[in-house]
Amino acid sequence: MIKALSLLLASLVGVAGSNFVATAAQAQDAKAGQTKAAMCIGCHGIPAYQASFPLVHKVPMISGQNAKFIVASLNAYKKGERKHPTMRAIAASLTEADMADLGAFYEGHGASSIKTVAETPAKAPSAEVAALLAKGACASCHGANFNKPIDGAYPKLAGQHADYLYVALKAYGTEGNAQVGRANAIMSGQVKQFKNSELKAIADYLGSLPGDVRTVPDTRFR
Repeated sequence: MIKALSLLLASLVGVAGSNFVATAAQAQDAKAGQTKAAMCIGCHGIPAYQASFPLVHKVPMISGQNAKFIVASLNAYKKGERKHPTMRAIAASLTEADMADLGAFYEGHGASSIKTVAETPAKAPSAEVAALLAKGACASCHGANFNKPIDGAYPKLAGQHADYLYVALKAYGTEGNAQVGRANAIMSGQVKQFKNSELKAIADYLGSLPGDVRTVPDTRFR
């Protein structure tokens, strides 16, 4: 009996140990993420780089973005919840550990160049835009100055390319398109309240704010 218990305990310790190793392997590793980011810099490492397919817009700035949001976005591309042929192909090649490492890397990427963002927006929105932001309850998730989300799963929006924000917002309301669209019940419901002109006004304002997200040029593209 004692021998049997000993074997059982040994096996349980072994399982726990293997689980610990698996968890450790999936932990965020910014240094590993830097190496894995080689596949990302061709677009996200060039300032103002513009995508031409499936829609024309500047690729989003992701240095300084929340790690948790980067992971969630990559998973959404991998599952097809976000429709973008290139990003889906890239995400499909990544493991959970890869995504976590990339998130950790980009969250801290260029941190030394990020200045403290003021608590008050540099420019208040017009009455029209303020009403739109209130209608969409945007700050309730994206936080103070749209740069401090209430949870890391939500993106920092302040200072992001306005044309990208506009395309992203419209994508949440796009249905039946094999190459464009985003499946997110909350965002889809919010976006469908607005006309495209109103979404553009929101995007233009958010893009004008000071924020943490940026493009940190890779030395090969400087």
